[in-house]
Amino acid sequence: MDKLDLLQNIARISVFVSLLLAFFLLTVKTENKLANRLFAFFFIFSAIDLSGFFMYLYTEDHRNLEIFRSTACLLGMPLFYLYVLAVCYSDFRLKWKHLVHLIPFVVTNLIFIPRIYLPIDEGSFASTLNQMSEIYFIQILIEFQYAFYMINVFLILKKYREIYLENYANPSTSTYKWLFQMTCVFLAAHSIVALKNIIRYSGFREVFLWANVLVGTIALFITCWFIMKALNHPELFRGVNSKLKLTKDILPEVEEKPEWVNAQNDLINKQIAALKQYMIEKEPFLDPSLTIQELGNQINMPVRDLSILINHHINQHFFDFVNEYRIQKAMNILKDQSKSQLTVLEILYEVGFNSKSSFNTSFKKYTNVTPTAYRNAS
Repeated sequence: MDKLDLLQNIARISVFVSLLLAFFLLTVKTENKLANRLFAFFFIFSAIDLSGFFMYLYTEDHRNLEIFRSTACLLGMPLFYLYVLAVCYSDFRLKWKHLVHLIPFVVTNLIFIPRIYLPIDEGSFASTLNQMSEIYFIQILIEFQYAFYMINVFLILKKYREIYLENYANPSTSTYKWLFQMTCVFLAAHSIVALKNIIRYSGFREVFLWANVLVGTIALFITCWFIMKALNHPELFRGVNSKLKLTKDILPEVEEKPEWVNAQNDLINKQIAALKQYMIEKEPFLDPSLTIQELGNQINMPVRDLSILINHHINQHFFDFVNEYRIQKAMNILKDQSKSQLTVLEILYEVGFNSKSSFNTSFKKYTNVTPTAYRNAS
């Protein structure tokens, strides 16, 4: 089997697996259907793009099909960007304004219309496709588009993580980790694709063929990785409300005049003392899904004021604020000889954690030792 046959077979498998994953995402039962549909269409257009490794055998006499296939990749990153928004924000909905993401695809195809439908240079179209000035334009546009969406995705993830830490106490950050890992994988994979495109014009045909084989193989492995994630974690994500604001964004709205500073400080100190007393006496942190909204309802404080109190005046994220009480209670249990029969797993569930890895990470952050080491030293 030569390199070209190997490439075509890998591409066929990659296309099949991508379409299989898309089918799974479109049919699996989940609360976040929009995110799954966007991700499914991302894989459908990825499959269309990957089919270029073997579909050129069938589309060389059909300009419109080949141009559509060549420009379909311009829909991939917008779909991924919208998918990230849908996963991060539980209240995200598609709106008419999101059609703006179609502009690069539409404009590119409009540029090609004269060559597609007018009988100009009819016989040489397929053989000179890669040398057409429009192809250079597409490749440059793809790189700019990719950079634009990647930067925005990383900014979304950064804001999502900050909002999550300020408003939620669930120690599981699987959504952020999954999306961050996936974005980094896409970035690395696209870097290889960009290098392959540079090699295309270097004249090293053998190297270019092997680069294509590598790209096809990477695409296959990435898709298989997604399938394993989807099967093992079908309910992986928890979105936050996009209307939630970061404390730093709402602080200017609550600044007081200088003459009220002393009174304000006294009020803040009383609120902090009351909050800490409530946390110790009522132990709301035992609820693993506690949010800042729920805690605000329990102590009759507007969530906006509570967010400023914890994140600004106590200078802790809500996530860290709550976990500190969980760790302190876990430390007391670990030191209690009458509860020595309890396992670390039982203790972490008892104090409000729902993941052993999250508990170990948080415990070591506060004590510099593992829970087991702490128990043995007590």
